[in-house]
Amino acid sequence: MNQKNHEGRRSARERLQAQRAKEQARARRSRQVIVAGSLLAALAMAGGVAVWVTAAGNGESGTDNETARPKQAGGGDRPAVPVGAPDAPSTLTVWEDFRCPACQQFETGFRKVTHELEDSGQLKSEYHLVTIIDGNMGGQGSLNAANAALCAQDAGKFRDFHDVLYSHQPPESQDKFADKQYLLRLAGKVKGLASPAFTKCVNDGTYNGFVRKSDDAFGKSGYRGTPTVLLNGKDLAKEQSGRVTPAVLKKLVRAANKGKKPGSVSPSASTPAAPGRGAAAGASASPHAKRAGAASASPRTGAVPSP
Repeated sequence: MNQKNHEGRRSARERLQAQRAKEQARARRSRQVIVAGSLLAALAMAGGVAVWVTAAGNGESGTDNETARPKQAGGGDRPAVPVGAPDAPSTLTVWEDFRCPACQQFETGFRKVTHELEDSGQLKSEYHLVTIIDGNMGGQGSLNAANAALCAQDAGKFRDFHDVLYSHQPPESQDKFADKQYLLRLAGKVKGLASPAFTKCVNDGTYNGFVRKSDDAFGKSGYRGTPTVLLNGKDLAKEQSGRVTPAVLKKLVRAANKGKKPGSVSPSASTPAAPGRGAAAGASASPHAKRAGAASASPRTGAVPSP
């Protein structure tokens, strides 16, 4: 009888611990919604563009060790993919998720100016790939798309394929990037990318561990929404009262680089990827209801001003 009572008390304790864990997770999500809302207000760009910020949810991060690293990618505690001249005087740090609508809007609106600055040796970009939407919405499209982009890095085609992925981003609720065959078809839009090696890398999930380590780093970074964009370590959400346009970004880079020598640009610069949905330099958005763990934009729409 005593044994049964002991078992009963232990079971009750376990249920209580599980309930407390759920309540703590719910509280964390609530705090993240508030933080995401403040980021949203700061990141709203001039020109009346509605910008979404996706907040980190309570999805469990992978625990895989980094077992493989793409060519020229940075390792350590914050794995990243570099784009542009390594010795460029300014650095743009971007934390993003290929399923994130806000990331698509940022990348679409700022693509022209970031490419221009990279190709002129003024700016190098460092991309940290995360999987927030997989955690919040379920699925593995964020993971699979990030792995495919890293496979493209091995072929020297990261920037091109990165842009194709955003130009063909499915609706947030549709986990289309989970389909590896779809990712392989998109690779056909980048000249010279499709190959047996790329196909094997995508199908094998070669860089899943690298992506998960990057996602873990995001969780420990203190940042709560994507995209998180920093110029030379300064959060652009806090620059120019948060109203940063492509023209303002160019101005900030030029000011930071004044008197400094541009980086050495490789003659084999990335060629433009095949155009697709959202490939223009402008972006627009309509407000829509978001799930718990994310914030929606104010009801304004418009185009990102050209630089």
